[in-house]
Amino acid sequence: MDHRTKLWRDLKRKGSEQAREQLINEYAYLAKYAVDRLNLSPHGVMGYEDLIGHAVVGLIDAIEKFDLDRNVKFETYALTRIRGEVIDVIRQLDWTPRSVRKHESQLREAYSLLEMEMERPPSDAEVARHLGVDIEELEKMLADVGQSALLSLDEVIASGGEIRTSSAEETDDDPASHAERADQKNLLAKAIDELPERERTVIALYYYENLTQKEIAAVLEVTESRVCQIHTKAILRLSGKLSRSSLSFAFAA
Repeated sequence: MDHRTKLWRDLKRKGSEQAREQLINEYAYLAKYAVDRLNLSPHGVMGYEDLIGHAVVGLIDAIEKFDLDRNVKFETYALTRIRGEVIDVIRQLDWTPRSVRKHESQLREAYSLLEMEMERPPSDAEVARHLGVDIEELEKMLADVGQSALLSLDEVIASGGEIRTSSAEETDDDPASHAERADQKNLLAKAIDELPERERTVIALYYYENLTQKEIAAVLEVTESRVCQIHTKAILRLSGKLSRSSLSFAFAA
């Protein structure tokens, strides 16, 4: 039995406080990792250390609620809960400016509408023309939304395309929720395959290889800002695809 396995058993089966404290120390690096992956712009209301503090709260919650009998790696489970804790705090503080929320809505609608009309992913020039802005302004909108709205696949999967505003715990024990989530993942896999190549690459590196945006920028030989823009475009496209699929299922039912 390895060291961590023993700590988990001591905590879950004996309620050992010492094991709990040791596990928090063992996995403390996940708090920093989760905050760094969010790639947030500096904000006057909350500094980096504050974000780490809230991430640690999420880590402790993950340790308390983790089920040893489920076939899930703790790191995977914890990162989702840590990220959710940080996002909830940021949104409660109304971190995202109203103008950025407006841009997020405009961009989501533009990508979804144009893809339906063209039956293919629209180009940057086509989206910019639809919005009545130039390419430079479109890129700024994408960067601002990517750094402030905290878009991610987690929210898109859980909500069938709508960007969630809360990380409330999912009803994982509900068979219907399991089935619905499985359907969404199948739809998501298909939608990812249909993304433009560079967006598909960023999604793979970020969510499946767990690289940070800084690391992805080095791999692709572009700036972090560019990676942020590419990631945002991909999530907006996927959100639109899953939203349309959800509507199709609803009408079919």
